[in-house]
Amino acid sequence: MTATAHPSTVNPPLRRRALGVAAAVLAPALVWVIGAIAGVDYTVVNPGQPAFVVGLAPVVIFSLGSALVGWLGLVVLERLVRRHAAVIWTALAAALTLLSLIPVVATEASVGAKVALGVAHLAVAAPLVALLPARSR
Repeated sequence: MTATAHPSTVNPPLRRRALGVAAAVLAPALVWVIGAIAGVDYTVVNPGQPAFVVGLAPVVIFSLGSALVGWLGLVVLERLVRRHAAVIWTALAAALTLLSLIPVVATEASVGAKVALGVAHLAVAAPLVALLPARSR
């Protein structure tokens, strides 16, 4: 009996990018769960708005949305400026990640909530930056 190799039906870049999106959803969810177990109060108050509790569902939904928008942006850049798409996208991702931390700092919340939510923002970006751009050959 001989073993035959079956070619994969999914190309490696697609698989790597899908893994990046999955990690960008799971990592902040894990941060949220660890924070909840540690007793973090996720109640936040923004000026002029009632207090609300940041739950796990919004963390997952917004992480998935952000990851998919990031992937779409990269695909568009790859079609428009093939050669420099990864560099441009990475710079944009870093800038948007830093900008996403402004509301975390500006909102009224416990220190634990601010730390956990800030780390969650970074946990979305890290796997995307690591896995979405094409690797150099």
